[in-house]
Amino acid sequence: MSMKKRLGSTCYHTVVFAFACVMIYPVIWMVMGSFKTTNEIFQSAQKLLPESFRPDNYVNGWKGFAGFSFAIFFKNSLFISTVATAGAVISSVIVAYGFARCEFRFKNFWFGCMLLSMMLPFQIIMIPQYIMFNKMGWVGTYLPLIIPQFCSQGFFVFLNVQFIRGIPKDLDEAARIDGANTYSIFVRIILPLIKSSLVTSAIFSFMWRWDDFLAALLYLNKPSRYPVSLALKLFSDPTVGSDWGAMFAMATLSLVPIFIIFLTMQKYLVEGIASTGIKG
Repeated sequence: MSMKKRLGSTCYHTVVFAFACVMIYPVIWMVMGSFKTTNEIFQSAQKLLPESFRPDNYVNGWKGFAGFSFAIFFKNSLFISTVATAGAVISSVIVAYGFARCEFRFKNFWFGCMLLSMMLPFQIIMIPQYIMFNKMGWVGTYLPLIIPQFCSQGFFVFLNVQFIRGIPKDLDEAARIDGANTYSIFVRIILPLIKSSLVTSAIFSFMWRWDDFLAALLYLNKPSRYPVSLALKLFSDPTVGSDWGAMFAMATLSLVPIFIIFLTMQKYLVEGIASTGIKG
């Protein structure tokens, strides 16, 4: 390797490492803050390491509020995220198969409408959606958080369409010659070949549902049904006092499932994202 290439590689990795430190520092600061008292958090905000590590924040935070421990909130988040993710992945891949392999009138028009729906922020449909769910009697339940995910999600549809279009149609034709119908082709040929896309969709869906605060704030009105994202807000009470140490401790624990999923599924995630732009 020439000196010029070595210098360029060194500069590149230095810049990337610097950006990585900037991005990861807030997370490290929060983790270190979970071992500090509330006063120490604000008095020594510029210091990363605490004067003395205090695990009491994890004990106090796990106790929760009004008899509801944080185990209940974690269970609620896990239930919502798991069921909603299953619905989003299954419905999206079915719709994607229709767009990629089936022929019907105005297919390109409906595909364009689906792409346009991806550009609508949640705040635009928030009010009419709330009115609709309220009239249906769903407010106060998990249904508004779960059922819409079973109607497919635009991003996941687009992701799966790109993968399915990259699969040669010769495989479909060969399967039809052997007597397979559309459903058999979908289950036995398409699904095994787009595993990376399905795993990528599942990771993103789980992360988005796990971190979802606004939807839970709108539709849930009982603390026993709160997910972790909403329960963390209960630590902040301006009228009495906020236990920031316990909040940081529970926020740190809330990142554990996301880190586990990312570390275990990183291979499929990178492959899915990298392949999206070259499929089709």
